[in-house]
Amino acid sequence: MTSYDYDLFVIGGGSGGVRSARVAASLGKRVGIAEEYRYGGTCVIRGCVPKKLFVYASQYPEHFEDAKGFGWTVGESTFDWKKLIAAKDKEIERLEGLYRKGLENAKAEIFDSRAELVDAHTVKLLSTGQTVTAERIVIAVGGTPNAHTSLPGHELTISSNEAFHLEELPKSILIAGGGYIAVEFANIFHGLGVETTLIYRGKEILNGFDGDMRKGLHEAMEAKGIRIILEDVIQDVSKNGAGGFVARTKQGASVHVGLVMLALGRDPNTKGLGLEKAGVEINEKGAIIVDDYSRTTVPHIYALGDVTDRVQLTPVAIHEAMCFIETEFKNNPTKPDHHLIATAVFSQPEIGTVGLSEEQAASKFEEVEVYRAQFRPMKATLSGRQEKTIMKLLVNAADRKVVGAHILGHEAGEMAQLLGITLKAGCTKDDFDATMAVHPTAAEELVTMYAPNYRIKNGERV
Repeated sequence: MTSYDYDLFVIGGGSGGVRSARVAASLGKRVGIAEEYRYGGTCVIRGCVPKKLFVYASQYPEHFEDAKGFGWTVGESTFDWKKLIAAKDKEIERLEGLYRKGLENAKAEIFDSRAELVDAHTVKLLSTGQTVTAERIVIAVGGTPNAHTSLPGHELTISSNEAFHLEELPKSILIAGGGYIAVEFANIFHGLGVETTLIYRGKEILNGFDGDMRKGLHEAMEAKGIRIILEDVIQDVSKNGAGGFVARTKQGASVHVGLVMLALGRDPNTKGLGLEKAGVEINEKGAIIVDDYSRTTVPHIYALGDVTDRVQLTPVAIHEAMCFIETEFKNNPTKPDHHLIATAVFSQPEIGTVGLSEEQAASKFEEVEVYRAQFRPMKATLSGRQEKTIMKLLVNAADRKVVGAHILGHEAGEMAQLLGITLKAGCTKDDFDATMAVHPTAAEELVTMYAPNYRIKNGERV
């Protein structure tokens, strides 16, 4: 019988990697884990956690404005970017410490090193040149921003990684992209006083989201003063004489800004990992190919999270890690369930969504009932803000099941989490109707929309 140094070796210290290593070690397995940057991964170190802190910071100008309508007199306010960065860094350091402590308490061996595969059971730690062997290997190295190297002047731009560590805020910024990262940062920078322009090749931002959410957020962003350019792309970026940059677009525009940020998707972080030496196959995007159980083309090597390019969300990576543990160490083969994943876009206002969009439901079901409410939230009646909340339920008329729920408005992400449970449980519109409202709340609209606004039959609105 072959003897290995570890029962499990994990490459990558993000959410999926740390969870699989910590839980396996707590079960008494010999576990090693290697991370070349910082433990916590994209989400904790330079992703959703610091981004949400930035979102909070960027909301205060509106809070100050709204206070006047409720009788408060707010004095002169100033913002210190460096103080925000310092506070953010302190919190990220605390969270990284918790990740490390969890691994240490579980008796996992931690390596601060890049790790690459030598063969199907051997890993090389580049910081020392040491090689170790493992019976099982998990690859959870995540993704990295697409640098768009084909763009002339791409080296003059930043990605979301650098946005968290800017020495100072620019006076103006151009953000390329229409996904949630681009949209969220556009709102963040605008809220912090930066003149913000968003450019996207598509006909509307947030491709794949429900049409009402996309249009509603677009209108809200423009009403705030964010410039949105659609159906256009940056053709090249160069320096201008004023110490900033000029981006020329395909449609012939020249946008002069203090900074250009590319948010054009993320790529699986598989380059130079030694996958070919181990026999692990990747697809045309560089993502590791896995089966329904997250196994790669080598049965004892698994891949979790963004590196597989299935669903790029932190809770999904954690879920996949727990399924791996059940399958390999608890004799309970478990497939990750990627159906009905609730998610949020921390724009301003937020989007919270779970299930099918109207467009998807219309193409899947013979008849769909659409329940939609648009209203001015109660807080806005005194603040004077004109922002609207939109709530929407999509119901399969055949069995009355709610197949999609979408919210644009304050705290939409919090509501989406609870709606995720509801849709996962298979609740019908009748269950919604039978639920007592909590008044006065925005969420009560979800249980008081008794009649459909319209129906879609065979893809046609009636």
